[in-house]
Amino acid sequence: MSREKVVLAYSGGLDTACILKTLIQSGYDVVAYVADVGQQEDFDDVARRARETGAVDVYVEDLKREFVTDFIFPAIAGNAVYENRYLLGTSLARPVIAKRQVEVALDVGADAVSHGATGKGNDQVRFELAFAALAPDLRIIAPWKDPDFLNRFQGRSDLLAFAREHGIPVEATAEKPYSSDENLMHRSYEAGLLEDPDRSPPADMFKLTRALEDTPDTADELVIHFRDAMPVRVVNEAAGVEHTDPVELFEYLNERGGVHGVGRVDMVENRFVGIKSRGVYETPGGTILHHALRDLEGVAMDREVLRLRDMLSPRFAEIIYNGFWFSPEMDFIRSAFDQSERLIDGQVRVKLFKGNVIPMGRTSESSLYDQNLSSMDVAGGYDQQDARGFIRINALRLRAHKLILRRTGDEGGPVTGA
Repeated sequence: MSREKVVLAYSGGLDTACILKTLIQSGYDVVAYVADVGQQEDFDDVARRARETGAVDVYVEDLKREFVTDFIFPAIAGNAVYENRYLLGTSLARPVIAKRQVEVALDVGADAVSHGATGKGNDQVRFELAFAALAPDLRIIAPWKDPDFLNRFQGRSDLLAFAREHGIPVEATAEKPYSSDENLMHRSYEAGLLEDPDRSPPADMFKLTRALEDTPDTADELVIHFRDAMPVRVVNEAAGVEHTDPVELFEYLNERGGVHGVGRVDMVENRFVGIKSRGVYETPGGTILHHALRDLEGVAMDREVLRLRDMLSPRFAEIIYNGFWFSPEMDFIRSAFDQSERLIDGQVRVKLFKGNVIPMGRTSESSLYDQNLSSMDVAGGYDQQDARGFIRINALRLRAHKLILRRTGDEGGPVTGA
């Protein structure tokens, strides 16, 4: 009788290394799947360790370009900011990872997929909702929600002892003071000492961005070009640098933003599972693009379209954060946003300085801005006398409201004016 096959999302860390071994002990043939979304890893070494632990095969998949073009850029274009602060770096990486994991599972004829996310966090939801949406017939093995696994491994010390007992090659030794996750969009930090929301992060924790006191006293000025709200070119004229490849463009923005301390966020957020969690994030490139594109929208996006888009943006961010990238509501909202992003074309000059992204100027081939119409110095085709009727019509309901208050004797309220 042939053994069942499972594709495990494998990072090479302590948790997934031990999960790989326990799955083998449970009678599965395990295919280790490693997703490269821009984290700084020696992927050859990760693959070697997976094979030494007993994986029947290892897939190392480079997902960086798809991650940037199909997930990061559309999220920034849709103004996806969770709880007004978080640019969703981890949330955006999970669906691209899960999508390719399902594809690998179907290619190798697997019976199940597995992951190492805990039962307290958001990632378990993101992975499993994606699996359900993309391949509902695949079984999902989630060890950190399995009673036997939880009884066997009470904590990190049990995992380390298991790894030593079975000769599992892992780099982990002692408990880290915090947990971190990295991809092209950002680096995140949580747990450990960061669980005290009043405790400042250690200065040496940050890897992508400099502290403000260590940033240069001279600004960088970049020109970022957009087509249909998607970045297509970045130019640093002073340094003689230009990038049009999406991954190289984004990596360059990460590098320059990091030098200038752009994109640090420290917040307490609401997890989808109902727990408040303190997270610290570094998102330099994403923060630059976010500010630049919002500035371009000022001249290139219709007022009412912008208003409707921004009404939907918080819901868009929630859909991403909660793990519903592959869902009917996402299909609906992305269709609307695709329409809003048409002809958001142009260039924005931004200055990077001491943690700030400062728009310095913008031009657009599809600009709705009319300098003559806006000018206080020329008529520009605008008859100021028309404003009299405009104001009179808008004042009708205000006059009616005041008369009702006067008639009913209920004129109490805030006092305005002298």
